[in-house]
Amino acid sequence: MKKLFSEIPTIKGERVTLRAMTLDDADGLRELTEDEEVYRYLPTFLYEKQHDAEYTIRHLYDECIESALILGVYVDGEWCGLAEIYGYRAALHKVSVGNRLLRRWWGKGVSTEVLGLMTKYLLEETDVQIITASTMAKNQASANVMRKNGFRHLSYTVLEKWGYAKPILTEKWVRTGAGYRKEYRFHDQ
Repeated sequence: MKKLFSEIPTIKGERVTLRAMTLDDADGLRELTEDEEVYRYLPTFLYEKQHDAEYTIRHLYDECIESALILGVYVDGEWCGLAEIYGYRAALHKVSVGNRLLRRWWGKGVSTEVLGLMTKYLLEETDVQIITASTMAKNQASANVMRKNGFRHLSYTVLEKWGYAKPILTEKWVRTGAGYRKEYRFHDQ
């Protein structure tokens, strides 16, 4: 088992690949970060929103690798978004995940495959035993992706500070590894 963040993985599925981004992906990243519709259900403080695309890509794997890992999402070689693994808590073997895609890739099953690839990688190849995710309560498309990937609903009404003027109503999700025996409770986070 690999310790999480000990390497930048390349994770391949049938049509989706998750891997480190290069400067060739800057135009796609710029398109993603400039689309307000993409970010309407996401926190305002995400790393890629803090800097321009080139800076983000140049520094992504030296500034973030100890606490988060952001990989490019590629469908048949074309860049279409970001997959993020973050909030690692080594003592609990717990991590959180999320992804965001260019709008033209919505509704094509890409997000479902991305979450499935991340889940499989984390539970089978690393020391992670608990994977959590948060979705805005309004975002039923993401809730459906969670369900399709075997995540259980922990809570329907959690207020979180996502960088907006007021806390946002979110839903909490969890998926545990096959050997994980302890019942996971929301207050353990």
